[in-house]
Amino acid sequence: MFKKVLFIWCFTGLVIPAFSWGFFAHKMINRLAVFTLPEDLLLFYKNNIEYLTEHAVDPDKRRYNDEEEACRHYVDLDHYECCAPIDTVPKAWKDAVAKYSEDTLKAYGIVPWHIALMKFKLTEAFKAKDKDLILKLSADIGHYIADAHVPLHSTKNYNGQLTNQNGIHGFWESRLPELFSRNYDFFTGKATYINNIQLAAWAASEGAFAAKDSVLLFEAELNKKMGADRKYTFEQKGQKQVKVYSFEYSLAYHNMLGNQVERKMRESIAAVGSIWFSAWVDAGQPDLNELTEKPVKLSDEERKKAIMEERLLLEQKQMKGREE
Repeated sequence: MFKKVLFIWCFTGLVIPAFSWGFFAHKMINRLAVFTLPEDLLLFYKNNIEYLTEHAVDPDKRRYNDEEEACRHYVDLDHYECCAPIDTVPKAWKDAVAKYSEDTLKAYGIVPWHIALMKFKLTEAFKAKDKDLILKLSADIGHYIADAHVPLHSTKNYNGQLTNQNGIHGFWESRLPELFSRNYDFFTGKATYINNIQLAAWAASEGAFAAKDSVLLFEAELNKKMGADRKYTFEQKGQKQVKVYSFEYSLAYHNMLGNQVERKMRESIAAVGSIWFSAWVDAGQPDLNELTEKPVKLSDEERKKAIMEERLLLEQKQMKGREE
């Protein structure tokens, strides 16, 4: 059984995943992370940007048939402490297992530890110049890093089920980005080397945990103010009518959160690119020219333009009915 369950949102029986950034957001994060990379890596990743985009959601798809997959996407920090900073949980896996047991850790999520493991595997793939494995691991690790930045991936109340806010998970990380991300600034600058991936992954999860109270409290306040009549509407999705949070309600919630969703997407994009880059550096900066063609250089202005073009391309694909 998945810890993060699926929720039925509409009377037609359509099932919407509520356990991760929406497919659209995950694909955008992986796609735009490519443009944070230095020239020595940019062409290799740019040549394979469609793979990295489409396979950004593979870890979520695996949750349907792999019982070991679910716990890799979250960590319920409120099982261990009531608030940030998290200073009683060992950051090293073996120390955490010794303190809590592996079964306990998996029961409450292992995303920061799993990111460190995935980065090690990506480093080894770079050393071997294994193109297929580099791409698979890069797409996967982008997904886990993005998940670590989501506030509702840091709490046992992951879908508001403990506070009568069922559906807030998909609301925050799917509905809001799909409605408002076209106005976000996704230029985050170039990727930087991360010396300690384990601590960086923990910092992402702790930052998410620090933000989860506002995610829940603001929605509860808005619900009291606007009521159910203004909270939901129905939209046509293909051949079906789907119950969704109304634009009016979504906009009000988005405004209450300030730039929180945009900030978490920006942090995710920067972190994904930086961990790809760090794995390559730790592998000895292997020459990938034989896997690509020739180096490419982009100025900051050219990177900004490319990011806008790629975002628009992905939005157009979504509007044409591509899987989100």
